[in-house]
Amino acid sequence: MHPIIFGNDHAGFEYKTQLLTFLDKNEIVEKYFPDGIRTTDVGCYSDDSVDYPDFVHIAIQNSLENDAIVVLICGSGNGVSMTANKYPSKRAALCWNAEIAKLARQHNNANVLCIPARFVSVIEARKILLTFLTTEFEGGRHERRVKKINNVCK
Repeated sequence: MHPIIFGNDHAGFEYKTQLLTFLDKNEIVEKYFPDGIRTTDVGCYSDDSVDYPDFVHIAIQNSLENDAIVVLICGSGNGVSMTANKYPSKRAALCWNAEIAKLARQHNNANVLCIPARFVSVIEARKILLTFLTTEFEGGRHERRVKKINNVCK
C-alpha cells in the first residue's frame, strides 16, 4: 500500500474532500499503484476557520513514520508550502498546474504537494494530484541539485 497523507485548512476542505473521493474511484490510480493506496486525512474537517500550520505539522509528522507523499491544500498554497519546507526531509512544491507538478517530481524529487484551492479549479486540482502521484524523480543531474537544497550558507 502506498501511503498518502492529506492535510488542509478551511479554504482547502472542499477540495480535499473531492480529491479523496477522486482517488478512491480512479482506475489510473490502480494502474500505477497495483498494491493500492492508503489515504489518511489529518484534517481539518470543515470550512470553519483554522490555523493551517497546525494541520501541516500533523501531516508532515505522520509522513515521517512511513515516507508517505503529503498533499496539503490551503487558499494560496503558500502557507502550507512554507510550513512543510521547514522540515529537512521534505520538499514541498506549490503546484498550480499539472506541468509544474510533473517538473516538481522529475527535477526536484518533491514529496509534498501544495495546492492553492482559491486559484485552481477542482478539475485542475485532480490533474495536478494525479500527475504528482504518477511521476517519478529522474535522478541524474537533478540528484546533485536536490542534495544541495538543505545546504545552508554560513
